[in-house]
Amino acid sequence: MALGRKGSRRIVVDGTSYRWRLRPRPTYGQGLCWWPCTYAVEHAEHPGTTLVVTTNQPHASNWLERPSNPVLPSDVAAAITAALQHGWVPTRAGSPFHLDQSAGFSPSL
Repeated sequence: MALGRKGSRRIVVDGTSYRWRLRPRPTYGQGLCWWPCTYAVEHAEHPGTTLVVTTNQPHASNWLERPSNPVLPSDVAAAITAALQHGWVPTRAGSPFHLDQSAGFSPSL
């Protein structure tokens, strides 16, 4: 599944262009801080498998006003590098590749 161009941002990691997107509004579970923030990444020129990254932060627009840090381009670059080391092939078609970086996230009860 390809990312829509609207709202996506371009990033270059090791000479390869990618696009990434964070939902502007949280899902219901993210809004209540039950689940951490996630974002998606794909190869810019030849999208194949989408990388889905689960962070250890609440969504910045959560409804409980729980403090969170924004997802920075440096975070996205580090996640792309880690995913590539764990076997993500961004130009190959297939199911989304999940990178779980949620260690340390504590959901609201």
